[in-house]
Amino acid sequence: MNGAVALPLDLSELRVTASGGSLVRRSVLPSGVRILSEQVPGSQSATVGFWVAVGSRDEQPVTYGSTHFLEHLLFKGSPSRSALDIAVSFDAVGGEHNAMTAKEYTCYYAKVRDQDLPMAVAVLADMFTSSVIDPEEFESERGVILEELAMADDDPSDVVSERFFEAVFGEHPLGRPIGGSAASISAVGRDAVWEHYRAHYRPQDLVVTVAGSVDHDELVAGITAALESAGWDLGVAGSPVERRHSGSRALPNGSPLAIVDRPTEQANLLLGVEGLAAADDRRSVITVLNSVLGGGMSSRLFQEIREKRGLAYSVYSFAAGYSDTGLMGLYAGCSPKRSADVAELMLGEFRRLAADGITDEELSRARGQLGGAAALSLEDSDSRMTRLGRSELSFGEFSDLDETLRRLDGVTAAQVRELAEELVTRPLSLAAVGALKKSTFHGLIDQDGSVGPDDGAPAAA
Repeated sequence: MNGAVALPLDLSELRVTASGGSLVRRSVLPSGVRILSEQVPGSQSATVGFWVAVGSRDEQPVTYGSTHFLEHLLFKGSPSRSALDIAVSFDAVGGEHNAMTAKEYTCYYAKVRDQDLPMAVAVLADMFTSSVIDPEEFESERGVILEELAMADDDPSDVVSERFFEAVFGEHPLGRPIGGSAASISAVGRDAVWEHYRAHYRPQDLVVTVAGSVDHDELVAGITAALESAGWDLGVAGSPVERRHSGSRALPNGSPLAIVDRPTEQANLLLGVEGLAAADDRRSVITVLNSVLGGGMSSRLFQEIREKRGLAYSVYSFAAGYSDTGLMGLYAGCSPKRSADVAELMLGEFRRLAADGITDEELSRARGQLGGAAALSLEDSDSRMTRLGRSELSFGEFSDLDETLRRLDGVTAAQVRELAEELVTRPLSLAAVGALKKSTFHGLIDQDGSVGPDDGAPAAA
């Protein structure tokens, strides 16, 4: 490959040899179904995913949490398979199957030996197209999801993450919990979830991705047969649904502080700002910035807060991207009585990076870390399958390892500093869970989300 390969929705066939000799192919059926495969030399297994570009941000007020609810329900059976039949299909061959609901997509996936790929395709296609959403199973699964939400609410790290998204994104749909709330799950009816299912699980919405030991022509034939067997008329002309709008949009104001006062032994802190959209041209720059700031054991946050001062066991930063915005976050778990000091240290490192930039050594180390991680991830067919799905749904282009490394090598220290200078001026939000009050962080974050006075030095240990 020489650069990223565009994936236009009106291109019916595409074939490209990627780095390492893998063969990437893409077919768009007349009905709008998109099928992508990556044939990996020497592989003896395959991972298959059935995707729709529908996530928690797409729900209506009466159906908050229904996307995740539906993910559970599709494992409960179809007219031809019971929930036990689905489970036995994969257990009997040593396979793995699961699903994930995100804010902008849902994926049902399985990993099996190559000889069992036709079975995995048939079962996932049946689940995807023909779930009966039985009323009794619906009520049973409602209880399961309520227990899942209760489990998450008992985990301070989950709670602080949800509060952080709410604080940064405010009333924007991205600020809502993916699983909904106990109130919304208790209130949603089977008919509402059924309508959500029928509205979004159509040929023009479906993207199937497979990576590993796979023959593309056989895959297309198997998917076509499975979908037609389920009653889909793939002869009806249709176009794939348009991708989400990419680029920045004005978001509602969030809140500078979100404190959950709980008698925990440790305080969980998340502070950060609105970041970059997933397809932003500077996405390689923010990955380097994140690596230097808090992406590993040699990062500034880890060295300053854990190694030098011993104030936290877990401390890191992350960058998440969506179609029209993103998130830059800094996390630490620490003693409640040192939470203000730790928050000030995190903010101090963030501001110092913006003020002074990064060194050539840090830039080289970040490139090596990110390039190595990208290469190692490709040893796993799950990662390759996910890369295909994100390429089709989120980016509209496919980048192989060589292109990823080329983009990382193109990042400069000046670009990292320029982006850090931009991010640090954005309204800051802090979420915290623990034996804390808003007054704990008095003077650090003002009510408008701006930071308090910067004396140029971190807090004392």
